[in-house]
Amino acid sequence: MKKIVVTGKTIEDAVKSGLSQWQVSEDRVHVHILEQPSRGLFGIFGSKEAKVELELIPDPLEEAILFLQDIFKTMQISITIDQQKSREGILLNLSGPELGILIGKRGQTLDALQYLVNIVANRYANSHFRIILDAEQFRERRKKTLEELAVRLANRVLKSKKEVILEPMNSQERKIIHAELQGHPVIKTYSKGEEPNRRVVIALK
Repeated sequence: MKKIVVTGKTIEDAVKSGLSQWQVSEDRVHVHILEQPSRGLFGIFGSKEAKVELELIPDPLEEAILFLQDIFKTMQISITIDQQKSREGILLNLSGPELGILIGKRGQTLDALQYLVNIVANRYANSHFRIILDAEQFRERRKKTLEELAVRLANRVLKSKKEVILEPMNSQERKIIHAELQGHPVIKTYSKGEEPNRRVVIALK
């Protein structure tokens, strides 16, 4: 925990001094009073200032970003992190010349990083905090690829009259396949198997 000891004529002045140094609002700190102010002889001699310790309350998003930056530093790669709000939570988009190593095969490394980042963030959150990790719109490109794959395989099932079993996918990717074919008049989809080898099956109704 990040802490600072500050003084002031009053408790309030001391707290304001600490908040000013950190550039944060009072709801971001725990205040521990170390010494009450005293006026001293004749209100002048021997007077003591108030002394308080401020303890910074970690911010889930800040901690998540610091975690990522530490990983990139250890890997000795230069990555920029941009953040924005999305319907699903906070989107952290990564950009840089060495993204391939962070995305991994079919986004598996990116998914693993996203899992770890959410663990870190929720360690400091009061309620569930969701972070989506992306790398230069990889997830949107992957979504379109899966949607096109779903349509192509559905047509294959129609022609061959045989079901098709896809490669193992995570729950989010399986959801994309199911959603794309949900309204199909003669095709159905379902999942089978256990994680992490759970697969989508495309078959005739």
